[in-house]
Amino acid sequence: METKPIYILAIESSCDDTSAAVLCDKKRLSNVVATQKIHEEYGGVVPELASRAHQQNIVPVVHQALAQANIDKKQLSAIAFTRGPGLMGSLLVGTSFAKSLSLGLNIPLIEVNHMQAHILAHFIEEENCKTPSFPFLAMTISGGHTQIVLVKDYFKMEVLGTTLDDAVGEAFDKSAKILGLPYPGGPLIDKYAQFGNPAAFPFPKSKVGDLNFSFSGLKTSILYFIQKQVKENPNFIAENRDDICASIQFTIVDVLMTKLKKALKQTGIKQIAIGGGVAANSGIRKALEDAEKKYGWVTYIPKFEYCTDNAAMIGIVGYLKYKEELFSEQSVTAKARYVL
Repeated sequence: METKPIYILAIESSCDDTSAAVLCDKKRLSNVVATQKIHEEYGGVVPELASRAHQQNIVPVVHQALAQANIDKKQLSAIAFTRGPGLMGSLLVGTSFAKSLSLGLNIPLIEVNHMQAHILAHFIEEENCKTPSFPFLAMTISGGHTQIVLVKDYFKMEVLGTTLDDAVGEAFDKSAKILGLPYPGGPLIDKYAQFGNPAAFPFPKSKVGDLNFSFSGLKTSILYFIQKQVKENPNFIAENRDDICASIQFTIVDVLMTKLKKALKQTGIKQIAIGGGVAANSGIRKALEDAEKKYGWVTYIPKFEYCTDNAAMIGIVGYLKYKEELFSEQSVTAKARYVL
């Protein structure tokens, strides 16, 4: 007997990107993202402006996602949405819209943890893309999160290590801000690092217990170092930009890889799945490629569009939860802090 296809409309609004996607089973039919440019002039995301922009973007983004997928809203099986973690104002827009639409169409509502979605993005069906088998280790590295997670099953995950302060993406962006680079500065550090000497300026690495991370001390040491050097030579940043960026990137990547090696040693698992926006960083990708050859790891990195915040990753969790009938009540509320 032929099984009926499951169509999931997914909505992601945890930070400053409004995204909607349509999945047919595990296959992505559309994945529309509206990026908010307004935050660039402030050097970081302004929560109030983000939530207002989501209100303006959400209807056209959902409309576009349905149009690109070439399906009518009456064909939808369920609505999946990001419940958290994230900015409360932003989450409220997506949550309210998803609840209203599911009520209006009389179809199930499915809440999704944003961090779980970054991990399960690996299971979106794509040509020439391998998917990890259970159990595997996931390292989620983004602007708001840094975690190492033991993934035993789609819905059985154990956080082995997390950041105690700043996330890795925040460390990149704040370091870039110290250097006077525009927001978001992380990709620019990566760009300039290609031409610099990673051993030019050694920066200290925070020593925190076991598999946890800390990047606030590194950020402070970079700030004091730059202030001191600029006092002695006002052109220091301009004259040494590439070396500074290469040294910052080397230090951050080294911290991530040290913890990852430790996690592999503790668990005996050699499958690593990377997720989150910082997974696009060339230094991290190169370090993982080298580790594959040296230690025999198997590394999985999703397509770039599934690394940054997007609704397709919410949709794949929605599909997996739909199969298990893990639906949410209309009383569900957004959660800014939502533990994996």
